Amino acid sequence: MSAYIFIGPEQGKKQEAVNKVRSQFKSAQQAEEYVLYADETSAAVIIETLQNQGLFAEARIVIVKNAEVIKKKEDVEKIVSWTLASDNSTALILLSDEIKLAAEFDKAKVNKQVFYELSETEKVSWLRDFFKREGFSIDEDCVDTILEMVENNTDALKRECSLLINFLPKGRPINSEDIEKWLSHNREESPFTLFSRIASGDLARSLESMAIMLAAKMKASEILASLTWSFRRLGDYLTLAESGGANNYAELKKIGLSSPKTKSDCVTAARRYNADAVEACLALTAQYDILMRSQASDMESVLMDRYILAVINASRAK
Repeated sequence: MSAYIFIGPEQGKKQEAVNKVRSQFKSAQQAEEYVLYADETSAAVIIETLQNQGLFAEARIVIVKNAEVIKKKEDVEKIVSWTLASDNSTALILLSDEIKLAAEFDKAKVNKQVFYELSETEKVSWLRDFFKREGFSIDEDCVDTILEMVENNTDALKRECSLLINFLPKGRPINSEDIEKWLSHNREESPFTLFSRIASGDLARSLESMAIMLAAKMKASEILASLTWSFRRLGDYLTLAESGGANNYAELKKIGLSSPKTKSDCVTAARRYNADAVEACLALTAQYDILMRSQASDMESVLMDRYILAVINASRAK
């Protein structure tokens, strides 16, 4: 099989699938790799990249991200036609965080996998297994705290928990206060603290936080992805508050807000943002994610400063 569709919100398992394709190609032959973004690249360019033969490499891997935006019938048909006629020297991997692509892709000769978000049981099991392998035992409160402070996909969980184990005490049982303390410590400047500052409308400290993260070589795409998660959770909180459930612990826990800190951020943000403002912030975040990929790297700090100003100005308080 030389064409693959890997879709869904579970980033960690999706990346494992991509790496498996890479290993299959690169173990047998030298392979060139190209990464394209469907929202920036036409179907014609994608096909041209697939068909061009490299001078030195025997094979090529073409990864197309944000494949959900390929919707025009003629564009989909071009890619489907390539999959039906392709040989095994070139691999096409279509990626998307959505759970479906254009219906015409069903006609393609592809290996398709959907990576759904982990269920609550799977998240708990993943965390317990991770810490057990590292020699730690964590209880339900610790698990809840981690899931509230870390984006819930295995890629983000592995990254944050791998840092966390360097700080946790080994001579006594771990409690949720340890988890919250050291996750916050690891994130002295992070999307987590940045959202807290955006929630309170602190423009100066928000800009400072962003500058420190970029200076530390944190990718703008990672920052924006984490803020998307935070704004979506704020939207869930606003919906819950409108129905009168803002003080219902069980309902707050369902949307990841049982920890005092995470709830406090949403309560603060709710004074500045209503549902329409949250939708505006999500749209801005998506817009700047696309914009960042089309600009030179030396424009990164300027664009991210403009983004911070835009989301703070999007609040209803303004």
